Amino acid sequence: MKGSLTVPAPRPRRRSVPALARALVAALATTLLAAPAAFDRYESPPAPEPPPAAGGSATDARAAGAPTARGPGAPVPYRHFLGRAFDTCEAPSLAVMRAWRASPYRAVGVYFGGRGRGCLTQKHLTPAWVTSAETLGWRLLPLFVGSQAPCVFAEHKKDVPIGSAPWEQGTKEAGEAVRAARALGIATSSPLYLDMEAYRITDLRCAATTLLFVRAWNREVRRLGYLPGFYSSADTGVRHMEQARKAGVKDLPSVMWFARWQGAPALYAESVLHPLAWRERSRIHQYAGNVRESYGGQSMLIDRNAVDAPVAHVIAARP
Repeated sequence: MKGSLTVPAPRPRRRSVPALARALVAALATTLLAAPAAFDRYESPPAPEPPPAAGGSATDARAAGAPTARGPGAPVPYRHFLGRAFDTCEAPSLAVMRAWRASPYRAVGVYFGGRGRGCLTQKHLTPAWVTSAETLGWRLLPLFVGSQAPCVFAEHKKDVPIGSAPWEQGTKEAGEAVRAARALGIATSSPLYLDMEAYRITDLRCAATTLLFVRAWNREVRRLGYLPGFYSSADTGVRHMEQARKAGVKDLPSVMWFARWQGAPALYAESVLHPLAWRERSRIHQYAGNVRESYGGQSMLIDRNAVDAPVAHVIAARP
């Protein structure tokens, strides 16, 4: 991810599949015992969707069974986008966003909050920018880069670790994410994507800590009326969430954004995910990273994404 300068995870030591499975199950059991009770049930949506084409379109998802943001009051359908998106470390100027209307992209990932962002200074990212980008036809994928797994691979992320109280910390940072989103005019029923960079899932203590943090973040984001999404590398964080789903763990993300830089989109062919897991308008594939593209005379270093997932509801700016 541009907001955190994702690099491929180091190749772990070879372990047998049964041994790895037993290790992950042990970590999940630890998490279940440590977390608060009275969980909301998570169900992976079953229905398949066609892969996105170039460009894209945004609609309100109103079909029966489509995920909705849950919070006080009646559920609100999310806003669905099917197409191509890019993300880059710092929100581009509106001049660049205008020029890039000539590109095949119609959605953009914006790093709106979190102490782990690669670009903490976002000089263009204001409520007016959000409204203007929306008016220009862009759809927004809000990314929050908060505390990272204690066993994160990236050296530059090790100074923002999840601490000794992961559930409380996850809940607190979820509140921070919602306040930051509201301040930008990103309304309830919008997705908020938690960026968790690649980490060593075979470190059982670290895996349990990270999962508790993620689940608490998800639960609080849902309680406050937003939809929790999750970004990570396919072979680490996403594999971890899939193992948790198989084990029946609750409070998991509603949308899965997985990074596998293979050069071409493969939303529905990711090997670490069950074919029916996070299937119904609930996947984003980051299929290429750190590529330079130019449109309308404006060049940017971006990551490329294929999207079949929710995008932000934007509140119109006041005059």
